[in-house]
Amino acid sequence: MFILAVTAAMALAQTSAQAQTSPQAATPAPSARLVSYDEAVRCAGLTQAASELEGGESRYGRSLYDAALYWSLAAMQAATVAGRNPAVAETEQTRARLDAVRRLSAGESEARATLQRCRQKAPRLG
Repeated sequence: MFILAVTAAMALAQTSAQAQTSPQAATPAPSARLVSYDEAVRCAGLTQAASELEGGESRYGRSLYDAALYWSLAAMQAATVAGRNPAVAETEQTRARLDAVRRLSAGESEARATLQRCRQKAPRLG
């Protein structure tokens, strides 16, 4: 279900990006910061795992879902820029999510700290 939502959001983002042809639209905002593919995959995995573990009923759960959506899209965009195979990129996100579920369920403080940093870097979507 999550992958379906991400795929739909990616298609929407690609469609709207192709529709914008002005030079101003192609320039990123000054506050935008590029992240590495590895960081995006790590954050996607952590936020997806946390979202699954928390559920979407609470405000915190919804913010985790938004962050997971953002990081998943960022990871796929970084993969495209890096010339990576999209299927491989999705597999790497899945592996990162499974590892993050294990680490967060075990209560690893490093995983929690990294999750919070990822959440802080993600824009507020709602």
